[in-house]
Amino acid sequence: MKHLTAAETLEATTRAGVIKTSGSFNKLFILGLLGGAFIALAAAGSNMAAYHFLLSPDTVGIGKCLSGLVFAAGLVMVVLAGGELFTGNALMVTSVLDRKINWSNMLRNWVIVYIANLVGSIFVAWLVTSSGILAAGGGKLGLVTVSIALSKASLTFGKAVILGILCNFLVCIAVWMATAADSTVGKIFCIFFPIWLFVTSGYEHSIANMYYIPAGIFASHGTTAGLTWGTFFVNNLLPVTIGNIIGGSIFVGCAFYAAIKAKGSGNISQKAA
Repeated sequence: MKHLTAAETLEATTRAGVIKTSGSFNKLFILGLLGGAFIALAAAGSNMAAYHFLLSPDTVGIGKCLSGLVFAAGLVMVVLAGGELFTGNALMVTSVLDRKINWSNMLRNWVIVYIANLVGSIFVAWLVTSSGILAAGGGKLGLVTVSIALSKASLTFGKAVILGILCNFLVCIAVWMATAADSTVGKIFCIFFPIWLFVTSGYEHSIANMYYIPAGIFASHGTTAGLTWGTFFVNNLLPVTIGNIIGGSIFVGCAFYAAIKAKGSGNISQKAA
């Protein structure tokens, strides 16, 4: 088989959006818990892989590169195992544009999955910090975990939005290409490179931050100035989520929908020539 054309990928993405709205609350919540846990586990692993290099400004680029290599496993697990992830579900906007679902259908999915991702991610953050593993490297892993959390919680609102846009632009491109791929290996490669790129670049992913910042809060036992649940939600999670919605829905979903419609392809259920 050949990989799907852009028009066929849009059709598949739109069908997937319809299926996602048909899930019960329990189904979406459980799959959302798993999705959040997968991303959190990948985030924890990325910190372990890179903490030595992230400690020095001279090697921070290498550290982020290593983080990206490991973190990509998170979205691979979500896509291949079948978890629900808020950031990838930004592509459901194509189903709305094609009038297969309405806005309330999409928003219901987003809210349930987002909350479930949050619960799953924070639970993994608690498990990781409770395990004692942050003592690795003579406590350097814990130090880096707190440092990463503090830097994310200290972003200005505007910068956090922009970094969120850039991140989910790449995440949804990864999901888009994985949808087009016709093999498991192809899907893995389609996911791997854009995710590696976003982590290496230092962009902001709302669901990943549901691990990174709570892990830092737990590790610091609430003693680090500027690192609180309030700064987590207000300084990072809110603006990054807004940016993720824009980056995924508008920059990818709406852009491809508009481009394919502009080609005169008619309804997206038609095969590309």
